[in-house]
Amino acid sequence: MAQNRKRPGRVRTRRNNRREPLLLSAINPHEINLREGEIKSILCPDCRTWRRLMGETDLKIREHCISDKVAESQKHLRCDGSNQAVQLDIPIEEWIAAMLAADSTATGRRSARQHYKTLPAPAKPVTEMSPAAMSVSDALAAYRDHLRKCRARNVAGRCGGTHRCADGARLAAVYVELERTQPVRDREARVDALLARHRSTTAWAKHSAATSSPKTTAKRGGTAVEEANNTCRHHRPGTVSDYRGPQIPTQPVRITA
Repeated sequence: MAQNRKRPGRVRTRRNNRREPLLLSAINPHEINLREGEIKSILCPDCRTWRRLMGETDLKIREHCISDKVAESQKHLRCDGSNQAVQLDIPIEEWIAAMLAADSTATGRRSARQHYKTLPAPAKPVTEMSPAAMSVSDALAAYRDHLRKCRARNVAGRCGGTHRCADGARLAAVYVELERTQPVRDREARVDALLARHRSTTAWAKHSAATSSPKTTAKRGGTAVEEANNTCRHHRPGTVSDYRGPQIPTQPVRITA
């Protein structure tokens, strides 16, 4: 049996939708397909769906409905974009160049490398946490929450009465251990705070002693003026500066010819 061969679509009617023809130069390159070896198609300006272009030189949008899916009691409505003429006012080569330019621009805006954010590691179960990473209140809250959820489950070996499952027994042991060692940890925290305060006070005292010296000389072996210039002293309010002396004139100097 012979198979049906594909053949290009033909314009079977001279009718159109009585609109001005669409110019190829005014259509966006990504809204029409005129590549050689592919079926010519266009994005219908009315229903915004891809439709086939019929013809070779006299192109028209194939007659179609607004939607391909309608209810059983409704009828297919013809789209107003059917039989819309498309005029090739520019050569196909020029359209291909515009399409390649638009594609290169879109590729440049697109990131060439995808960056994936690492997912945070899942939280460690409460039953596997070490006592050092929990407080007494947290351990008690976790133990009570486990009892409430475990008793609500209908499984064998659940917590009930004086019986505790493996997780419940572990949480209870963690709570007892934290409650027993809480005074020791509080005392260690107070000692650490006192040591940190003492270290801070000692450091500040050392810096204060180094900067509060009554005389700190930058260099030695100069003249008296240079020695006074390189000396930093603390002066009381109202005292006369060391730089005032007989060698410094206090009256305006008048030079006569």
